[in-house]
Amino acid sequence: MPAPITDRTAFIVANTRLQAPPHTPEIRLHLADEITPIWRMTEEALEEIGLPPPFWAFAWAGGQALARYVMDNPDIVAGKRVIDFASGSGLVAIAAMKAGAAGVLAADIDAFCGPAIALNAAANGVAVTYTATDLLDAPAPADAEVILAGDICYEKPLAGRVLAWLQAARNAGADVLIGDPGRTYFPRQGLEKLAQYQVETTRELEDMEVKKTAVWRFPGASALAAAAG
Repeated sequence: MPAPITDRTAFIVANTRLQAPPHTPEIRLHLADEITPIWRMTEEALEEIGLPPPFWAFAWAGGQALARYVMDNPDIVAGKRVIDFASGSGLVAIAAMKAGAAGVLAADIDAFCGPAIALNAAANGVAVTYTATDLLDAPAPADAEVILAGDICYEKPLAGRVLAWLQAARNAGADVLIGDPGRTYFPRQGLEKLAQYQVETTRELEDMEVKKTAVWRFPGASALAAAAG
Protein backbone atom coordinates (compact mmCIF):
# COMPACT_ATOMS: atom_id res chain seq x y z
CA MET A 1 0.00 0.00 0.00
CA PRO A 2 1.50 3.38 -0.97
CA ALA A 3 2.12 5.93 1.74
CA PRO A 4 -0.63 8.54 2.18
CA ILE A 5 -0.24 11.63 0.01
CA THR A 6 1.19 14.40 2.15
CA ASP A 7 2.43 16.63 -0.68
CA ARG A 8 -0.15 16.93 -3.45
CA THR A 9 2.09 19.13 -5.56
CA ALA A 10 4.85 16.52 -5.55
CA PHE A 11 2.30 13.79 -6.35
CA ILE A 12 1.02 15.75 -9.36
CA VAL A 13 4.50 16.46 -10.69
CA ALA A 14 5.54 12.81 -10.28
CA ASN A 15 2.46 11.36 -11.98
CA THR A 16 1.83 13.77 -14.86
CA ARG A 17 3.70 15.22 -17.81
CA LEU A 18 3.76 18.83 -18.97
CA GLN A 19 2.02 18.78 -22.34
CA ALA A 20 -0.32 20.76 -24.59
CA PRO A 21 -3.98 19.70 -24.94
CA PRO A 22 -4.82 18.96 -28.61
CA HIS A 23 -7.24 21.85 -29.01
CA THR A 24 -5.24 24.48 -27.11
CA PRO A 25 -1.59 24.08 -28.19
CA GLU A 26 -0.78 27.52 -26.73
CA ILE A 27 -1.30 26.15 -23.21
CA ARG A 28 0.77 23.56 -21.38
CA LEU A 29 -0.65 21.57 -18.48
CA HIS A 30 0.50 18.87 -16.10
CA LEU A 31 -1.62 16.02 -17.47
CA ALA A 32 -1.72 12.25 -17.04
CA ASP A 33 -1.20 10.12 -20.12
CA GLU A 34 -3.53 7.34 -18.99
CA ILE A 35 -6.42 7.48 -16.58
CA THR A 36 -6.14 4.03 -14.97
CA PRO A 37 -2.75 4.27 -13.21
CA ILE A 38 -3.26 7.73 -11.69
CA TRP A 39 -6.84 6.96 -10.70
CA ARG A 40 -5.76 3.75 -8.95
CA MET A 41 -2.77 5.42 -7.31
CA THR A 42 -4.93 8.27 -6.02
CA GLU A 43 -7.45 5.85 -4.52
CA GLU A 44 -4.74 3.75 -2.88
CA ALA A 45 -2.82 6.72 -1.53
CA LEU A 46 -5.96 8.30 -0.08
CA GLU A 47 -7.13 4.90 1.19
CA GLU A 48 -10.52 5.47 -0.41
CA ILE A 49 -12.02 3.36 -3.18
CA GLY A 50 -14.73 4.66 -5.50
CA LEU A 51 -13.38 8.18 -5.91
CA PRO A 52 -14.50 10.14 -8.98
CA PRO A 53 -12.02 10.41 -11.85
CA PRO A 54 -9.08 12.76 -11.25
CA PHE A 55 -10.61 15.54 -13.34
CA TRP A 56 -7.59 17.78 -12.64
CA ALA A 57 -5.30 15.37 -14.52
CA PHE A 58 -7.03 15.59 -17.91
CA ALA A 59 -8.08 18.20 -20.46
CA TRP A 60 -11.74 17.30 -20.94
CA ALA A 61 -13.50 18.03 -24.22
CA GLY A 62 -15.86 20.69 -22.87
CA GLY A 63 -13.00 22.57 -21.25
CA GLN A 64 -10.86 22.38 -24.37
CA ALA A 65 -13.68 23.80 -26.51
CA LEU A 66 -14.44 26.56 -24.03
CA ALA A 67 -10.77 27.49 -23.70
CA ARG A 68 -10.41 27.57 -27.49
CA TYR A 69 -13.45 29.81 -27.87
CA VAL A 70 -12.27 32.25 -25.20
CA MET A 71 -8.82 32.52 -26.74
CA ASP A 72 -10.27 33.05 -30.21
CA ASN A 73 -12.78 35.59 -28.89
CA PRO A 74 -10.87 37.49 -26.20
CA ASP A 75 -13.48 40.25 -26.01
CA ILE A 76 -15.61 37.79 -24.01
CA VAL A 77 -13.30 38.12 -21.00
CA ALA A 78 -10.87 40.98 -21.71
CA GLY A 79 -10.69 43.35 -18.76
CA LYS A 80 -13.39 41.44 -16.88
CA ARG A 81 -13.64 39.51 -13.63
CA VAL A 82 -14.14 35.83 -14.44
CA ILE A 83 -15.08 32.66 -12.58
CA ASP A 84 -13.99 29.30 -13.98
CA PHE A 85 -16.47 26.94 -12.32
CA ALA A 86 -15.42 23.29 -11.76
CA SER A 87 -11.99 24.32 -12.97
CA GLY A 88 -10.22 20.96 -12.79
CA SER A 89 -6.77 21.48 -14.32
CA GLY A 90 -7.36 25.22 -14.65
CA LEU A 91 -7.32 25.06 -18.45
CA VAL A 92 -10.23 27.48 -18.96
CA ALA A 93 -9.00 29.84 -16.24
CA ILE A 94 -5.57 30.00 -17.87
CA ALA A 95 -7.13 30.59 -21.28
CA ALA A 96 -9.16 33.47 -19.84
CA MET A 97 -6.06 35.07 -18.34
CA LYS A 98 -4.18 34.69 -21.61
CA ALA A 99 -7.14 36.35 -23.34
CA GLY A 100 -6.80 39.40 -21.10
CA ALA A 101 -9.17 38.84 -18.17
CA ALA A 102 -8.70 41.28 -15.31
CA GLY A 103 -8.68 38.34 -12.93
CA VAL A 104 -9.92 34.75 -12.73
CA LEU A 105 -11.24 32.81 -9.76
CA ALA A 106 -10.85 29.08 -10.42
CA ALA A 107 -13.33 27.15 -8.27
CA ASP A 108 -13.24 23.41 -7.64
CA ILE A 109 -13.92 21.34 -4.52
CA ASP A 110 -11.36 18.62 -5.38
CA ALA A 111 -8.41 19.07 -3.01
CA PHE A 112 -5.93 18.27 -5.79
CA CYS A 113 -7.15 21.14 -7.96
CA GLY A 114 -5.50 23.88 -5.91
CA PRO A 115 -1.94 22.62 -6.41
CA ALA A 116 -2.71 21.46 -9.99
CA ILE A 117 -4.01 24.89 -10.97
CA ALA A 118 -1.07 26.61 -9.27
CA LEU A 119 1.40 24.43 -11.18
CA ASN A 120 -0.40 24.93 -14.48
CA ALA A 121 -0.82 28.68 -14.08
CA ALA A 122 2.89 29.03 -13.31
CA ALA A 123 3.78 26.92 -16.36
CA ASN A 124 1.87 29.41 -18.50
CA GLY A 125 3.11 32.58 -16.86
CA VAL A 126 -0.26 33.71 -15.50
CA ALA A 127 -1.74 34.21 -12.03
CA VAL A 128 -5.04 32.53 -11.13
CA THR A 129 -6.84 32.72 -7.79
CA TYR A 130 -8.21 29.42 -6.48
CA THR A 131 -11.03 28.55 -4.09
CA ALA A 132 -12.14 25.17 -2.77
CA THR A 133 -15.43 26.65 -1.54
CA ASP A 134 -18.53 25.05 -3.04
CA LEU A 135 -19.94 28.05 -4.90
CA LEU A 136 -23.29 26.31 -5.31
CA ASP A 137 -24.06 26.98 -1.64
CA ALA A 138 -24.65 30.68 -2.32
CA PRO A 139 -25.45 32.99 -5.24
CA ALA A 140 -22.55 33.74 -7.57
CA PRO A 141 -20.31 36.57 -6.32
CA ALA A 142 -21.82 39.89 -7.30
CA ASP A 143 -18.60 41.11 -8.93
CA ALA A 144 -18.41 38.15 -11.36
CA GLU A 145 -18.84 39.53 -14.87
CA VAL A 146 -18.25 36.26 -16.74
CA ILE A 147 -18.74 32.66 -15.59
CA LEU A 148 -17.22 29.82 -17.61
CA ALA A 149 -18.02 26.15 -17.00
CA GLY A 150 -16.87 23.08 -18.89
CA ASP A 151 -18.16 19.51 -18.66
CA ILE A 152 -20.55 19.88 -15.74
CA CYS A 153 -23.53 17.82 -17.00
CA TYR A 154 -22.21 14.28 -16.65
CA GLU A 155 -24.27 13.52 -13.51
CA LYS A 156 -27.97 14.34 -13.13
CA PRO A 157 -28.19 15.76 -9.57
CA LEU A 158 -25.07 17.89 -10.00
CA ALA A 159 -26.15 19.09 -13.44
CA GLY A 160 -29.47 20.31 -12.08
CA ARG A 161 -27.84 22.29 -9.27
CA VAL A 162 -25.14 23.78 -11.48
CA LEU A 163 -27.50 24.78 -14.29
CA ALA A 164 -29.87 26.49 -11.86
CA TRP A 165 -26.94 28.33 -10.25
CA LEU A 166 -25.57 29.41 -13.63
CA GLN A 167 -28.96 30.61 -14.81
CA ALA A 168 -29.42 32.64 -11.64
CA ALA A 169 -26.00 34.20 -12.21
CA ARG A 170 -26.99 35.04 -15.78
CA ASN A 171 -30.24 36.61 -14.61
CA ALA A 172 -28.19 38.72 -12.19
CA GLY A 173 -26.13 40.09 -15.05
CA ALA A 174 -23.15 37.77 -15.54
CA ASP A 175 -22.30 36.48 -19.00
CA VAL A 176 -22.40 32.67 -18.71
CA LEU A 177 -20.76 30.26 -21.18
CA ILE A 178 -20.57 26.49 -20.95
CA GLY A 179 -18.59 23.93 -22.94
CA ASP A 180 -20.31 20.58 -23.39
CA PRO A 181 -19.59 17.51 -25.56
CA GLY A 182 -23.16 16.22 -25.63
CA ARG A 183 -23.46 15.05 -22.04
CA THR A 184 -26.73 13.30 -21.20
CA TYR A 185 -28.00 15.94 -18.79
CA PHE A 186 -27.13 19.05 -20.78
CA PRO A 187 -30.24 21.00 -21.89
CA ARG A 188 -29.88 22.51 -25.35
CA GLN A 189 -33.27 24.22 -25.48
CA GLY A 190 -33.18 27.95 -24.88
CA LEU A 191 -29.38 28.20 -25.08
CA GLU A 192 -27.43 29.99 -27.80
CA LYS A 193 -24.82 27.89 -29.59
CA LEU A 194 -21.72 30.01 -30.15
CA ALA A 195 -19.34 27.51 -31.70
CA GLN A 196 -18.77 23.81 -32.34
CA TYR A 197 -15.49 21.93 -32.45
CA GLN A 198 -14.17 18.43 -33.08
CA VAL A 199 -12.08 17.82 -29.97
CA GLU A 200 -9.58 14.99 -29.70
CA THR A 201 -9.91 12.96 -26.53
CA THR A 202 -9.16 9.41 -25.42
CA ARG A 203 -11.20 6.23 -25.21
CA GLU A 204 -10.25 5.94 -21.56
CA LEU A 205 -12.24 9.10 -20.85
CA GLU A 206 -14.90 9.15 -23.53
CA ASP A 207 -16.87 6.84 -25.81
CA MET A 208 -14.96 8.00 -28.90
CA GLU A 209 -11.59 9.48 -29.81
CA VAL A 210 -13.04 12.73 -31.20
CA LYS A 211 -15.97 14.45 -29.50
CA LYS A 212 -18.24 16.97 -31.20
CA THR A 213 -18.22 19.68 -28.56
CA ALA A 214 -20.10 22.99 -28.47
CA VAL A 215 -19.85 26.24 -26.57
CA TRP A 216 -23.18 27.65 -25.44
CA ARG A 217 -24.31 30.94 -23.91
CA PHE A 218 -27.02 31.12 -21.28
CA PRO A 219 -29.89 33.48 -22.10
CA GLY A 220 -31.19 36.15 -19.74
CA ALA A 221 -34.52 35.83 -17.96
CA SER A 222 -36.39 37.64 -20.74
CA ALA A 223 -35.06 35.28 -23.41
CA LEU A 224 -35.96 32.26 -21.31
CA ALA A 225 -39.51 33.52 -20.82
CA ALA A 226 -39.87 34.09 -24.56
CA ALA A 227 -38.56 30.59 -25.31
CA ALA A 228 -40.96 29.06 -22.79
CA GLY A 229 -43.87 31.00 -24.26
